[in-house]
Amino acid sequence: MYADIIISISHEKLDRSFQYRVPASLESKIEVGSCVRIPFGRGNKEITGYCIGLSETANFPESQLKDILGLEKKSALVEEKLLSLAGWIKKYYGSTMIQALKTVLPAKETIAKQVKRTVHLAAEEEKARACLYEYRRKKQSAKERLLTELIEEKELPGELVSGKLHISAATLESLEKEGLIRITTENTYRDPVKQEALSEERLFLSEEQSRAVNQVIEDFDKGCPQTYLVHGITGSGKTQVYISLIEEMIRRGRQAIVLIPEIALTYQTLMRFYKRFPGRVSVMNSTLSKGEKYDQCERAKNGDIDVIIGPRSALFTPFPNLGLIILDEEHESSYKSETTPKYHARETAIRLAAMHGASVVLGSATPSIGSYYQAKRGKFKLLTLTKRLTGGELPTVYITDMREELRNGNRSVYSLKLQELMADRLQKGQQIMLFLNRRGLAGFVSCRSCGEVMKCPHCSVALSEHRGKRLLCHYCGYETAKPDVCPKCGSKYFMGLKAGTQQLEDSLKKLFPQVKTLRMDKDTTKTKESYEQILEAFARHEADVLIGTQMIVKGHDFPNVTLVGVVMADLSLGQSDFRAGERTFQLVTQAVGRAGRGTLPGEAVIQTYQPDNYAITFAAAQDYEGFYEEELVYRQLGGYPPVEHMLAVQIFSPDRELGEGLAQDLAAMVKSLTQQHETLSNVFLLGPAPGSIEKVNDVYRFAFYLKAKEYGKLVAIKDCIEQSRRDKESGRVSIQYDFDPLNTL
Repeated sequence: MYADIIISISHEKLDRSFQYRVPASLESKIEVGSCVRIPFGRGNKEITGYCIGLSETANFPESQLKDILGLEKKSALVEEKLLSLAGWIKKYYGSTMIQALKTVLPAKETIAKQVKRTVHLAAEEEKARACLYEYRRKKQSAKERLLTELIEEKELPGELVSGKLHISAATLESLEKEGLIRITTENTYRDPVKQEALSEERLFLSEEQSRAVNQVIEDFDKGCPQTYLVHGITGSGKTQVYISLIEEMIRRGRQAIVLIPEIALTYQTLMRFYKRFPGRVSVMNSTLSKGEKYDQCERAKNGDIDVIIGPRSALFTPFPNLGLIILDEEHESSYKSETTPKYHARETAIRLAAMHGASVVLGSATPSIGSYYQAKRGKFKLLTLTKRLTGGELPTVYITDMREELRNGNRSVYSLKLQELMADRLQKGQQIMLFLNRRGLAGFVSCRSCGEVMKCPHCSVALSEHRGKRLLCHYCGYETAKPDVCPKCGSKYFMGLKAGTQQLEDSLKKLFPQVKTLRMDKDTTKTKESYEQILEAFARHEADVLIGTQMIVKGHDFPNVTLVGVVMADLSLGQSDFRAGERTFQLVTQAVGRAGRGTLPGEAVIQTYQPDNYAITFAAAQDYEGFYEEELVYRQLGGYPPVEHMLAVQIFSPDRELGEGLAQDLAAMVKSLTQQHETLSNVFLLGPAPGSIEKVNDVYRFAFYLKAKEYGKLVAIKDCIEQSRRDKESGRVSIQYDFDPLNTL
């Protein structure tokens, strides 16, 4: 038997399989997906690899083939479907096969099982009491302690025996030999979900919700599962639709994956599902230990759980009977990987679902332009939810022009309208959320005399001011003390333009000294439990105001919040990115939608310097359809996704000349290809050019962009670039591919 092995080295030159002979001793053990140890290269260095195929035919002379040394004991088996998915990711997004394999492996190694021990009383009580008397006489206190407890309880958990009672392994062994105790062990799973007594929620679906659920299930039962876009206004009950769909899938013996945009939502979302399916739900995210990740994969494979919830990586949980994949808040940029392979969870979920015969449900109050475009064209089925579950109306929204505020002498970060409404809510004991999509105290620190801006020495970006006179780079983490005077001209007017969550909090306390606040941004959510603690504290009304970045506006439901303030709503409009309008509309709409989700009516104030911008006006009106039509015209004129596809070819090098030279050479080669081959015609080339942030962490960045209506043309060009680089030394330069990029370099 012969095996095709992909080796565990992320290098373009070695991005192919190598054939090895399977020793007779391993023939019954090896299978597709096994991790193996093999001799590699002239020195026969022992490395690991993955088996991606088995055959009985050798492709090379026997004398040239080497034997597999053995199976890697600590590696989890790669499922065949995940292997196939890795191959698709490699082709569709551009990466080495091993990079794709590492992406789809949620648990990369086997972890020893967690063992639960129980100590039982094995002797008759009369004999045990006689021995207890003897141990007291001989002052054998450890044996006396354990036997006293066992005579009373008959059996004790192992962790209590070794922990609270401080009984050593030698003492247990001695008592076991004497026939006084018996120790039993059983394997248990590590469970990251807090096992609490939770009441089961009964669901009563509205007519719109029932129609959405029935559509998905009817198609599934007919054997034609599809991709559905659930477009529901904020508070319309999309989560209840998800829970009902999962319930139906479980009845049919299928499992479900629920993706959420980031860990901030995990706890709140998990509890809603756990109440409905107690003991059958788990979580997969980056905060879990290796053992916890491995155990959740084992539970999924063995059918011990039906639902897994988590961010993008949870998509690769190895369910054998997957029936449903849900992407909540499907418009979120965190569904796109920013490291190679730069896959998007939406397209990857659709591919994975096709392998399993499963349905895909995308949900959002502000769907991505790409998903809505596919729904309008009939590729996805559109399901709409137009009513709030509470029967309440969407919040009343006010747009305040901050230019007018300044002209009227108001230099506060809060408009007079927002100040007035905040005073009213605080007096009534209702809660407020304030949203600003920036952390820290300042956007940048500059000299008012000479214009000098403090920049990171490793990245071509300005440093941001934080408390304690710290200057911090938000790209590489570089930190330094803030100078008292300008380092260039010595002026004392060296200060920051204050516009951050910390400054919002400080300004609020000056206006309302008694106000109780909580702040939620990257600085306050560094620990595993911090998200949960802040949200729980706000839900218990331990604070009047929750101030935060975009993590506070997604999916959270606080019935007592009746006012939302969006400070500097147009901050994201200034980005040099064709999606700037879409991002601004989504963030503002989601923020406004947090108000009035209970029985009390809600209000929202949008503060902006561009009150007439269509992204702001349509967000204030909660008019997605109007925004979509306006935005699509702009995309059609520019030839941007989803009307056309884009490929960003990104070059990274610590040597500026080397990186720039390679970018120019590759762009020239692509231009030649599009002119010489009819099949690659109508591909538009932009660049090459340095990145908008040219240097990050001492690495220079260059890019050029390709646009084409057919995605396949861009894949073909990517393949040509990979082929041209295969036999050339990579040295100190690397190339990455980003299809339909969400962020420009």
